[in-house]
Amino acid sequence: MDSQLFKNAKIYLLDKIIENGWMLVDEHGKILEIGEGERASVSNEVSVDVKGMSIIPGLIDVHIHGGNGYSFMDGSYESLAEISSFHSKHGTTSFLATTSTASKEKIIKALNSASESYEKGMPGADLIGVHLEGPFINEKRSGAQEKSDIRLSSKEEIEEYLKASNHLIKLVTLAPEVENGFEAVKYFKDQGVTVSIGHSDANFQEVLEATKLGATHTTHHFNGMSPLHHREPGVAGAGMALKELTTEIIADGIHVHPEMVKLLLDVKGVWNTCAITDAVFCAGLPDGEYERVIVTKGQVYLKDWSTLAGSTLTMIQSLKNVISFTGYSLLDVLPSYTMVPARQAKVEHIKGSLEIGKDADFLIVDDDLTLYSTFVNGIEVYQMTK
Repeated sequence: MDSQLFKNAKIYLLDKIIENGWMLVDEHGKILEIGEGERASVSNEVSVDVKGMSIIPGLIDVHIHGGNGYSFMDGSYESLAEISSFHSKHGTTSFLATTSTASKEKIIKALNSASESYEKGMPGADLIGVHLEGPFINEKRSGAQEKSDIRLSSKEEIEEYLKASNHLIKLVTLAPEVENGFEAVKYFKDQGVTVSIGHSDANFQEVLEATKLGATHTTHHFNGMSPLHHREPGVAGAGMALKELTTEIIADGIHVHPEMVKLLLDVKGVWNTCAITDAVFCAGLPDGEYERVIVTKGQVYLKDWSTLAGSTLTMIQSLKNVISFTGYSLLDVLPSYTMVPARQAKVEHIKGSLEIGKDADFLIVDDDLTLYSTFVNGIEVYQMTK
């Protein structure tokens, strides 16, 4: 691949916008230089005129189960490749493939496929690891997770999962208050895994104890957790009150009311809020009845209509929603979609911002955040059909 010079662009850095900028990407897909004003390309560079549109960092989703009819729990390279391609068309440049509560054998199959897929590489968004959601959760807050497969954690089972994934597990969702839960928090933390409190009925004191042991994250905040009450803050209140915790948010306007999305951003700030999709296999599919779920107007429910079962949200739509819900600017809110998930997935040294030496993962968008192109490691993996 030749070096590429992207010019005549509005470039979004961490703390400022370069209005008339250019960015040079080397032949290895790394950002080599960023500048302002005019710069002519040289003989070994391909010149790309962005025509005044914006270059923003690629969006990173640390909680994604599937899309376009495919699920990570299918346990195949084909499924992960389809998920990668689908979400790259909607602004995602990196993701953590996320498991669901299931039998040990099914989870191990999915983890094996993640390890294989990581080595092969993805056609769209970069697979940067795994988010292990369950099975070590609280049945009382299980949501759409399979109750029959919920179980207590053990060091032996955790080690099996770490080995099956070739240590690609970057994030784990668990309930610390159940038996063996606190031990699991400490063990995962000691293995370098970001520990998230989710599908949990913990009280404030239990959450506080979990943070002392190393928990630093909450899963789809407000959903699948003990709610905020003025006499017992629960997980929802603890996540808002404790600076040690970064809170995920599904900003589809369904899982969390728009005003509560704004409240969370106002209280936690963009550097402690992590935007996610929680997208499931039916993201991108038309309304209808599928396996265990029904999709109507983009909302996913179990067939008894009792419980939301993931989302059909995409990251670019989430970004538009949060700007609309909060009144924040694009520059203000971008960290929740870029550097924060990169930090929580432990890849902030190579992804999450447009900086020299980092992977050239970026989007070309217009002022309305219409997506024109997605680049991953300097390669265009999606281009809007003209």
